[in-house]
Amino acid sequence: MAKYFDVHPDNPQARSIGQVADAVRSGALIAYPTDSCYALGCRLGSRDGMDRIRSIRRLDDRHHFTLMCRDFAQLGQFVRVDNDVFRAVKASTPGSYTFILPATREVPRMLQHPKKKTVGVRIPDHVVTQALLAELGEPLVSSTLLLPDEEEPMTQGWEIKDRLDHVVDAVVDSGDCGTEPTTVVDFSSGEAEIVRRGAGDTDRFE
Repeated sequence: MAKYFDVHPDNPQARSIGQVADAVRSGALIAYPTDSCYALGCRLGSRDGMDRIRSIRRLDDRHHFTLMCRDFAQLGQFVRVDNDVFRAVKASTPGSYTFILPATREVPRMLQHPKKKTVGVRIPDHVVTQALLAELGEPLVSSTLLLPDEEEPMTQGWEIKDRLDHVVDAVVDSGDCGTEPTTVVDFSSGEAEIVRRGAGDTDRFE
């Protein structure tokens, strides 16, 4: 059974955040809130965690996982960003955007796109997510919590706990965080290509 953490959306309890971070470090797969719907997350480098996310969502090997980063400095450790792209990404973070960029050597090969050697990165604008990332000290490997054959992600922590109780290890509930996923922008070629239109405004990339 998954552990359930009821976390205040504006003033997250340090003890609960610490317990969730410890669970992630120990290999746990968690469901947690972001600024654009709930996500599944595991520790960087956890093959088991990634395999479990693929199994829950029925994803293939070409799926781009996302590194949920605390800030731009952390993001810069894991992807290569030239000057033009730097300005565009910096102006859009934190926020509801995922950027696909060439991965650095800091990114485990199993996390990179098998052919393109890219990875998704984003910086969330969410108090609880930011508190967890600060406590963890490294990015969370993440994927939107959208179940197979369903059009929208689940929005309630209790519902996630009820339905995924035996396939995740912990659920962090800080209230409804919406159903619209991030806008995905692929910068791997140097030019902006909008892969998915979502919560983030696309005007600046068109």
